[in-house]
Amino acid sequence: MGRKAAVYNNGVLAGILEKSDRQQYIFRYVDDYFNNPAGSAISLSMPKTQQEYRSHFLFPFFYGLLSEGVNRQTQCRLLRIDENDHFSLLLATAQSDTIGSITVEEIMS
Repeated sequence: MGRKAAVYNNGVLAGILEKSDRQQYIFRYVDDYFNNPAGSAISLSMPKTQQEYRSHFLFPFFYGLLSEGVNRQTQCRLLRIDENDHFSLLLATAQSDTIGSITVEEIMS
């Protein structure tokens, strides 16, 4: 079973990010956010003109929320996460400490 995360823009649920069992990433704007003209796109690379995005790699926008260098190494060591497991690192670190308005919280099933 894949893992899912809620993606918030300024505290408002904007979409769901999922990593499927087949190692595919899916981001989908939730209906209420997609249909609300006041809700802006989460990034220029993921405009609201399309409701669902798919990729075999973590979307560059979400990858950009991860720390780099020594900070990333320290986080991975302390959290016991493989440095190449970008999705797990995103779920562990992007709930509050991000640059900008986007936060990401794992959905526990």
